[in-house]
Amino acid sequence: MPKAVLILHRWLGVIIGMVMTLWCLSGFVMMYVDYPRLTPAEQVRGLPPLRLPAAAALARIDLPDDLELASARLETMAGRTILRVVPATAPERRIEPVRSIPGSYDLARGVPLAALSPSDLRRVASDYAEQAGVAGASARVVETGIDQWTVQTFRRDRPLFRVDYADPAGTTVYIAGKRGEVVQQTTRFERFWGWFGAVPHWLYPVLLRQNSALWSQVVIWTSLIGCFLTVTGLWVGIARLRRRRDGSFGSPYKGLWWWHHVLGLAFGVLTLTWVASGLFSMNPWGFLGSSAGAVERQRLAGPMTWGALRTALARIKQIPADTRRLESAPLGGDIFLLAVNGAGVVTRFDAEGRLAPLRRDELAAALRSGPPVASLTLLTVEDTYYYGHKVPAALPVWRADLADGQATRLYIDADSGALLRTLDGNARASRWLQDGLHRFDLPGLRARPVWDLVVLPLLGMVTLVCATGSWMGLRKAKRDLRRVLRRRRVGSAQAPPSSG
Repeated sequence: MPKAVLILHRWLGVIIGMVMTLWCLSGFVMMYVDYPRLTPAEQVRGLPPLRLPAAAALARIDLPDDLELASARLETMAGRTILRVVPATAPERRIEPVRSIPGSYDLARGVPLAALSPSDLRRVASDYAEQAGVAGASARVVETGIDQWTVQTFRRDRPLFRVDYADPAGTTVYIAGKRGEVVQQTTRFERFWGWFGAVPHWLYPVLLRQNSALWSQVVIWTSLIGCFLTVTGLWVGIARLRRRRDGSFGSPYKGLWWWHHVLGLAFGVLTLTWVASGLFSMNPWGFLGSSAGAVERQRLAGPMTWGALRTALARIKQIPADTRRLESAPLGGDIFLLAVNGAGVVTRFDAEGRLAPLRRDELAAALRSGPPVASLTLLTVEDTYYYGHKVPAALPVWRADLADGQATRLYIDADSGALLRTLDGNARASRWLQDGLHRFDLPGLRARPVWDLVVLPLLGMVTLVCATGSWMGLRKAKRDLRRVLRRRRVGSAQAPPSSG
């Protein structure tokens, strides 16, 4: 075994070993507490009940009838009914973020939504607290810069306003100033554990994460070096095995070195799979890149113009009690509308304003615009590719297997007809190489507490491998540094004096 490999392994273990130990320790937290985020369901629940606008209010919106839309929705903001639209993507624009620019319109005046006033912001904050069950008044509403909990979306949502509530949970929400939407919520519990979980696990400090390209490269190369460190550790561990007098193999080390050697041999491959699967989650150099979803979603929905949508909205005369949002759900080129209440229950209407639960033949007809459908099945339980990690996945769903070159699989919401998940070859590989290996999302292991009973001890052993290796590398580095300094002092003392 080359001595250089051993030296390199020891020195890499000082820094990268510490990072890997941090990943393991924060992984314990990540098993139970995620990065704080406002889910779509929570956002809808925080909206006030919707008041339907008059047809004349919709007619005042200055949008061309032939404008193609990707989505649209009506909701209440600060006592006013707001129309929010997202134009369909324009393929001629090369930069993805500017292909479709969302717009919000005040239906009371028929004009684009103006910047929110302080009183509007306070109204949004108080309405959200009332509907979402935040037990406390808003203590303050202030404009804020980028911080740890908004680093992902700050540029899209700015100007961003932070609202702190005087409630026992220490709730904070963030409001996008141009749209009047609550876009993030955190609690004191989530923020505390976030610093010990997601932030160190994802290498997520604001200073680094706000530069997405730099953050991505740092995570990728740190993971690559971690893989190299683990592989060399396995190599060194196997090479250092010694045959005993009875013919068996064992470790020549004692104490902490023995533990690191034995644990490294026993759990080194598991350590490698966790580091490598974390690397795969970053999709380095497009390794597992998948475009599945975009084409299929557009094909399934079909075109939707503002003129047709406006007519359909005007025909809705009554919506279920407690409806918080009315949103578009085109299918096969036909307009449908969804009324979503505070509990997330969906009621579907057709373009004539009539109740229209999704039917199998309707969905099958919409799927005919794409590749042939090999099978169309209504799932009432999770399967290998459609499942929840910490919370159950929404059921029932339609599963459509397409007879194309990728054996593409679609999961379609049984209430709305919306495409929930798409799988092609790379997406399947990502499911096993990333989720399967990194989170142990494996058949038979996803049920709690079985998953906890398996993952907790395994993560504990890998933590010991990384921690002992890092500690040993640090001690060895200190000894090597002292040896070098001692030799320099001895060399200086033995050097002959210079002649004057």
